Amino acid sequence: MTPSLLALLAAGLTITATSCKKAAPAAPPPTVVVMDVAATNAPASAEFIGQLDSPQNVEVRARVEAFVDKIIFTEGTEVKEGDPLFKLDDKPLQEKLAAANGSLAEARAALNKYEKDVARLTPLAEKKAVPQQDLDNAIAYVDVGKAAVLSAEANVQSAVLDVGYCDVRAPISGMIGAKMVQMGELVGKGSPTLLATISQLDPIWFYCNVSEVDYLRAEADRLRSGKHIEDVPITLILSDGSAHPEKGNVIFVDRAVDPKTGTLRMRAAFANPQRLLRPGMFARAIADLGVRPDSILVPERAVAELQGKNFVWVISPDNKAVQRPVAVGRQIGEKLLITEGLKPGERIVVEGLQKVRDGLTVKPMTAEEIKAAELVAKAAEDAKAAGAKPTKE
Repeated sequence: MTPSLLALLAAGLTITATSCKKAAPAAPPPTVVVMDVAATNAPASAEFIGQLDSPQNVEVRARVEAFVDKIIFTEGTEVKEGDPLFKLDDKPLQEKLAAANGSLAEARAALNKYEKDVARLTPLAEKKAVPQQDLDNAIAYVDVGKAAVLSAEANVQSAVLDVGYCDVRAPISGMIGAKMVQMGELVGKGSPTLLATISQLDPIWFYCNVSEVDYLRAEADRLRSGKHIEDVPITLILSDGSAHPEKGNVIFVDRAVDPKTGTLRMRAAFANPQRLLRPGMFARAIADLGVRPDSILVPERAVAELQGKNFVWVISPDNKAVQRPVAVGRQIGEKLLITEGLKPGERIVVEGLQKVRDGLTVKPMTAEEIKAAELVAKAAEDAKAAGAKPTKE
C-alpha cells in the first residue's frame, strides 16, 4: 500500500473508533442543604477568662521566737476571728516579763527616793542649810528616775506583747489551709515564720484581663442597653462547664490599660455560701449586656475551620459555591454569632460541606424542600407497593 492509502485507512479507523464510543453523561450537581441568612435580635454578652481569688488571704506568722507547743485547729475548716490556732512555748518569755516587772519596780523605788530627797532638801536649801547644788542634783535625779520608769514600763509592755504572741489566734474569719509547721518546731528565728493561711471565701472575687477591643465592644453593648456597669449580671462558668448558681457583678475596672499587655484589669464579686469556689480556680465570666439587634446567627455545623480561620460556603445567584471567610463571635446555644463576612439575604450551605468546592455548581435545597421531596418519594413508594400507580403532580 502506498503511504497515502495507509494514512486514509488510519484516519478511517480513528473516526470509526471515536464514533463507537458513547459520550459519558455529565455528573449532576451535588445537592446541598442551604439556609437564608437573616438578621435577628441576639443576646448581647461578653465573655472573659480569669481566675478566682479571695478578697482576703491572710498569712498567720509567728511574731516571736519560740517552739510550737500546740496546734489547735483542724486544717481545711472554717475558723472565726479570734479562734485559737497555735500555742507557742511562752516560758522563756514569761521569765523576761518577770525580769521587766522587777526592773520597773526598781525604777519606781529609785524615783520615790529621788522625790523624797527633793522634798527634804527644798526647805533646807531655802534656809541655806545645804548647798543649792545638792537640791539641783536631787531634782535632776527625779527627772532621771522618771525616764527610767518610762523605759521600764515600755520593756514590760514589750514583754507582755511577746507573751501574748505565743497565743496565736485567727485574725479574720474564713477557711484555714494546711499547717506549715509541726509540733516542737522552732519558729520566728530570724524572720516571721509562716504558720498557716486563712482565706475569706464568701464573697469570692473573679479577676480577668480584658483586651482593649473586647472592652470597647462590651462597653458599646452596655451603653446600648442603658445599664450601669455595677448592674450588669455576670454568670460564672466553671472548668467542668457548670454555671455557678449565684450571679455576680463587676466591682472594679482599672483606671488604665496596661501598655505591656494591652489589657484592662477587671474584678467581679460572687456570693459563695456553699464555699464551692476556691482561690486559684480558673473560670469564664459571661456578662449579660442585653440584646444586640441585627445580629446574624448560623448553625455551628455551617462554619468550617481551616488553618485557624473560619469560613462558610455561600451560594451565589447562579448556584455556584463560594468560600467566604467570616469572623465568629460567641456561641449561643447551637448557633454561632457571625460578626463579619455575611449579610442578610445570602444563602449558605448548612449540610453537605464536604461535597462543595470553590466555583462548583450545586443544587441548593432548603431543609423544608428536602423534607417535602422525601414525603413525595415515600408516598410514591407506598402507592407502588400497594399496586396503585402513583399520581403525577
